[in-house]
Amino acid sequence: MHPRSDSRTSDTSTSDDSELAEFGYRPELKRTLGSFHTFAAGISYISILTGTFQLFYFGYANGGPAYWWSWPMVFAGQVTVALCFAELAARYPVAGSVYNWAKKVGNPHIGWLAGWMMLLASVVSIAAVALAYQLTLPQISSFFQFVGDGTGTYDVATNAVILASVLILFTTLVNAFGVKLMATINTAGVFIELVATVVLIVLFAVHIVRGPQVVTQTAHTGDGQSFGYLGAFLVASLASAYVMYGFDTASSLGEESLDPSRNAPRAIIRSIVASFVLGGLILLLALMSVSSLHGEKLSSDGLQYVVLDVLGPTAGKAMLWCVLIAVTVCALAVHTAAIRLAFAMSRDNNLPASSLLARVSPRFKTPVAPAVIIGVLSLGILVVNIRQPQIFTVVTSIGIVMIYIAYLLVTGPMLVARLRGKWRPADGGRFSLGRWGLPVNVLAVLWGAGMTVNLLWPRAAVYNATAPFHWYLRWGAFLFVGVIGAGGFAYYWFVQRHRTCVLAEHAARADGSAAPSLPDAHPEEVTTR
Repeated sequence: MHPRSDSRTSDTSTSDDSELAEFGYRPELKRTLGSFHTFAAGISYISILTGTFQLFYFGYANGGPAYWWSWPMVFAGQVTVALCFAELAARYPVAGSVYNWAKKVGNPHIGWLAGWMMLLASVVSIAAVALAYQLTLPQISSFFQFVGDGTGTYDVATNAVILASVLILFTTLVNAFGVKLMATINTAGVFIELVATVVLIVLFAVHIVRGPQVVTQTAHTGDGQSFGYLGAFLVASLASAYVMYGFDTASSLGEESLDPSRNAPRAIIRSIVASFVLGGLILLLALMSVSSLHGEKLSSDGLQYVVLDVLGPTAGKAMLWCVLIAVTVCALAVHTAAIRLAFAMSRDNNLPASSLLARVSPRFKTPVAPAVIIGVLSLGILVVNIRQPQIFTVVTSIGIVMIYIAYLLVTGPMLVARLRGKWRPADGGRFSLGRWGLPVNVLAVLWGAGMTVNLLWPRAAVYNATAPFHWYLRWGAFLFVGVIGAGGFAYYWFVQRHRTCVLAEHAARADGSAAPSLPDAHPEEVTTR
């Protein structure tokens, strides 16, 4: 390599490491990820093929073809959050982005709560994403329906747990073997997903049987609703809200990326824009190309049915294999982001067994313990819900609610910091919203608050659509999120906050240089920032 290039790389690495020192950390994770790797991490977390294929049935059943308009609506709201995150990523490209951002723009208490909510939401999300195997594999072949024939009360839910468990075991092993293996698989998977998405769009386009005016049809889904079609649309919009998040993953890998303060903001914006364009086209062209808008399978099997209906069994099943790959790399990306978050909180001694969770494997240069523990917890969520017929919507909804709350715990304090004149974006030509920062931040907070209420609302259609009907299922989001949030913060306030400070083996010296590694340090061997 040319000496000048070496010098530039060295200077960039030094700058990135100095930003770590601002948090009191020494560099430990190996920087190997380039710009496409960070983009791939963000887009695989959002995962268009996973989200649209997993939740189209829900949106269509509750809002008819006109539910499509929720896609640009959610994009308009989430892009304001993504822009705020891009500005934060340029300033603080560190592991556990949401946790560290909330800590910096707010305070350590808000940071802990944001990290706690995001961590548990990520564990739930891994389980929710893995459940998408059930929506695809049995459509490819009945061989994959191991439990019954799919018509029994608990056949689908139980089989979903078995298939999802296999995927979680895979993501656990890959993440335990280091970020390089994860990035290789993820990048290959994202490439296949992007190619498959474009091919699917083209195939849908050449099979259209009706015009784009289809998105004005409501299929009478507003009949009987308290607010007419608006009520139905707000329920259906959750199908889009469940997809377009996770773009902060690019920054959460900042300590393993090259020039993250420039690459991470670009990756965040590119991933959400690409997801909006490609996902919107898939949904629109699916509605324009399916043979009939009145088949019951549109509201039960969703896009999997549309693909087989439009493309036929051979090409359709080939496309479903690509969807399966997308689900796999999506689960892998969610697991990866959760590990970095657990690592970030643990090196601040902010989780139980922090010394173990923050330990970086000298061989694989990755935190192995969080990979295993998060995998086990995700499997536990599946086992608890093994005989729950409504497992898909309940588990997914609760996970997404917690993520929106965690995002709000970043954009809210960031807005307060702006109003107080305390927010300073990154300099040196890195991403900044400039004079648009305040209005964009205001919109991000309003959007986050509004969508959080919409997600939490105890609608039977979301949390208890079919028998057995139980009040605790319908109020499941309020109960679960309330207990997790209040109980977790009580534990933090009375126990954990008195222990908070950077563990000695992860701390930078006062001059910003690396402190000696202390792999066997005990929790009490900590250093203050």
